[in-house]
Formats: sequence, C-alpha cells, structure tokens
Amino acid sequence: MARLELLLEWRQQYALYGVLLYVASTIFVIYMSMGHPDYAVWNGLFWITQLFITVNTVAKSFLQESQGRMLYFYSLAGAKEFIISKLLHNMLLMLLMSVLSMLLYFVLLGNPVINIFFFIGLVCWGGISLSLVFTMLAAIASKANQNAALIAIMGFPIVLPVLLILMRVSQTAFLHVYQPGLWKMIGLLGCLDLLTIALSLVLFPFLWKN
Repeated sequence: MARLELLLEWRQQYALYGVLLYVASTIFVIYMSMGHPDYAVWNGLFWITQLFITVNTVAKSFLQESQGRMLYFYSLAGAKEFIISKLLHNMLLMLLMSVLSMLLYFVLLGNPVINIFFFIGLVCWGGISLSLVFTMLAAIASKANQNAALIAIMGFPIVLPVLLILMRVSQTAFLHVYQPGLWKMIGLLGCLDLLTIALSLVLFPFLWKN
C-alpha cells in the first residue's frame, strides 16, 4: 500500500509541484517582508511555516480521495495496512518538504543556527510529528462529508502542544548554553508521536467500516 501511495503521488506530479511552489513563494514573501530577522523571530516563523506546509501537504491525503478510489483501496488492504501506508507516505513527503523549507530559509533569511546537526535532526523529527497529527485528523475529517473545517477545529488543541515543544526545543540550536529540561521535552514529543500512531491504529478501523 505504501508503494501504491508513492506511485499515485508520482503520477499526480502537478499536486507536488503546487506544494513546492507554495513553499517557495511563502518563504520568499517572508524574506521580502522580514529580511534577516534575529534568531527568535527566525525560529518562530520557521515552525509556523512548517505548520501551514503540513496543512497543505498532508491534510489533502484523505480529502482528495474519491469514494470510488476508497472502495478500491478497501478491496486491496485492511484498515491498519491502509492507515500505516498513509502515515509512512505523509512522513516521507513532509521530510522532503521540511528539508526543502529549511534550505530555503538558510538561503533567503540567513542561517543563525549554531548547532546545525541538532537543528536538522529536529526539523526532520518535527516534520514527522506534524504529519502524524494531520494524517489522523484528515482521516477523521474525510468521514464527515469531506469537511476540511474539522481539521482546523480538531487540530488546534492537538497540534498546539507539538508546535510549542518544537519551538522550545529548537531554541537550543541557536544558543551556546544548555537548556534545562531539554531531554524531558524531547521525550514528551516522542510520547505524543507514539500516542498519535496508537490512536490512528485504534480509531481508523472504525472509520474504515463506514
């Protein structure tokens, strides 16, 4: 199923190019309005950009599926196999978008990062975390008459803790001093990711039957 998702994404390259254009244009507008901001503003803008990129990239994964295609998927695989393939596909897609947006930020808005390897790892992890949350939300919204507004309504209280943790942890990459409680926040982020995966595996089979 994961391979099928990648093949379908490759055949619909216009959608991927549209997301790439959205990423580049958003960061360019930020550059035109902000120039080279200090590291605190840079960090906040980066993760807010990541949030909107995830919404535009991952949320469409279920909402764009027609009823006929969903019936076809239903005949190919079970609920857990399907949701796992969606999670893996969106994780890979967000890894690509996260690295690309980070590179564009470095080129256009400067590079105030001190611990570059820590920041790169956190960007990849953050992209995965955000993709997990919005994949689960998109799956629920797709069963509510394709109501995309549900993603915003349900997503705010769920994604806000993830986003705040990412912003807080990433500040370490801009400083020479050790940040207290760093590993506790990293552990909390990992627990939230595991909880999201577990909820997806438990809840989606009930949605799949409908």
